[in-house]
Amino acid sequence: MIETTKQKLKDYYGISDKVIKLYEQTINDIKDEFSKYDEIREYNQLKVLNALQQERISDSHFTNSSGYGYGDIGRDSLDKVYARIFNCESALVRPHFVNGTHALGAALFGNLRPNDTMMCICGTPYDTLHNIIGINEKENMGSLKDFGVNYKQVDLTCDGKFNYDKIKNELENDASIRLIHIQRSTGYGWRKALLVSEIKEIIDFVKSIKPEVICFVDNCYGEFIDIQEPTDVGADLIAGSLIKNIGGGIAPTGGYIAGKEEYVTQASYRLTIPGIGGECGSTFGVMRLLYQGLFLAPHVAIEALKGALFCARIMELSGFEVLPSYKDKRSDIIQAIKFNDKENLINFCKGIQQGSPIDSFVQCEPWDMPGYEDQVIMAAGAFVQGSSIELSADAPIREPYIAYLQGGLTFDHAKIGILIALSKII
Repeated sequence: MIETTKQKLKDYYGISDKVIKLYEQTINDIKDEFSKYDEIREYNQLKVLNALQQERISDSHFTNSSGYGYGDIGRDSLDKVYARIFNCESALVRPHFVNGTHALGAALFGNLRPNDTMMCICGTPYDTLHNIIGINEKENMGSLKDFGVNYKQVDLTCDGKFNYDKIKNELENDASIRLIHIQRSTGYGWRKALLVSEIKEIIDFVKSIKPEVICFVDNCYGEFIDIQEPTDVGADLIAGSLIKNIGGGIAPTGGYIAGKEEYVTQASYRLTIPGIGGECGSTFGVMRLLYQGLFLAPHVAIEALKGALFCARIMELSGFEVLPSYKDKRSDIIQAIKFNDKENLINFCKGIQQGSPIDSFVQCEPWDMPGYEDQVIMAAGAFVQGSSIELSADAPIREPYIAYLQGGLTFDHAKIGILIALSKII
């Protein structure tokens, strides 16, 4: 770090010499890790570029439809671009998905019927899915449970691996199991994200026992972190958010579903209605942003990943337990930091907020956020509200007080935000 940059960090944010020294050691420790991900970025940039070229995308695809949105070529062609990138039959990419959970919910409601069973094989799913499934439901909310869909759960083993014996037993003895849910990313747990190779192994295993079961992967936070996606290795259906990796920090909203055509079509009937599906839906002038964000996404996702590597190492050096380690192979952009202290957790998140380009003056506080069972603190001073490809940190306020850091449109910004956050607790 050049001296003038050090001085500005001290002048602007009160960063101490101790934190600066930790920064310098961290950069030295992680630089060799970066080359691995630069190769992945280059591969995925080539993949996205080729998909855009193969679909002959032009300025005419930056449509601004209204009303029903029939014949919106920008919308329909973006579906084809996504299907190429994910190497699958079909995709549904829409600004009408309000978040990743909405896309996941449409996929589940579209493909499960009364008396079917959904089985989560990664333990308890992400908190916002609980109301969709009907876990700990306190009122009639129209959950899957309310519509007669059953739920089973197989926890991971103590070392974070799939419990193959239990999964096999359930598949062989319960004919109602229609869909297997696999959560690629960490969620609000303490485990590593699932590698694509691990996802392939479990899908192959499931299909060898029950070929007709739908293998559905929650792909949030995982796009472009590997050269393969779950649909490359046998996933029947995936879903994710456009304000995470694949939107490149440009998409203003939205989500996607991709996979086998029959399952994507069924999901589309839940986004709109049966018989209409993806044929309707005006796009309000956002198509250029969705295309441009996708084009930038391979680069931006790796910038965010480098921020996670930096966070892992500097927090380790500061005495905190982190997962994954900076040397671990990654499959998402999330960095978990265990504080074992409520105030340190809150202050770290406040530091991330202070380091944001937008709303840096705001003091984020824990609150009763819709869809979550515990109070949640969310630091996210973003150009797109709630965008977690931009630098953000959030945490449920529960022991052992783990913060989950995501994003950074640029590595330089991620570094600065993390230094400010660390200074709040050292």
